[in-house]
Amino acid sequence: MTTLLLNLRQVPDDEAQAVRALLEEHGIPFYETAPSLWGISFGGIWLSNPEDKDNAKTLVAEYQEERARSERQRYEQAKQDGTAPTLWQRFCEQPVRALGVLIAVTALLLITLVPFLTLG
Repeated sequence: MTTLLLNLRQVPDDEAQAVRALLEEHGIPFYETAPSLWGISFGGIWLSNPEDKDNAKTLVAEYQEERARSERQRYEQAKQDGTAPTLWQRFCEQPVRALGVLIAVTALLLITLVPFLTLG
């Protein structure tokens, strides 16, 4: 029975490619499913042999720890250099999305708090 190793939802292309290369390097057979046209499934990397599950998960976990460490270092370096994006810069990059989130949060707060505010 096949085993899902990595769901490709919100996985950057370079990370997915690195996981593929890691599996090939260690001789672990796998296959990949493509995302669906309607966004129901985002695809994944599947192991062909269930016996390889523990070894593959260990390899991927080690890779992800190293990747997280290097990304944190890159971010800290960007903060020191002053090139890390600020909240305002991110807002300016996607103003419609940021405004939508702000409206949704405000609506949720109002729906939650109005019953308590109208009692008195």
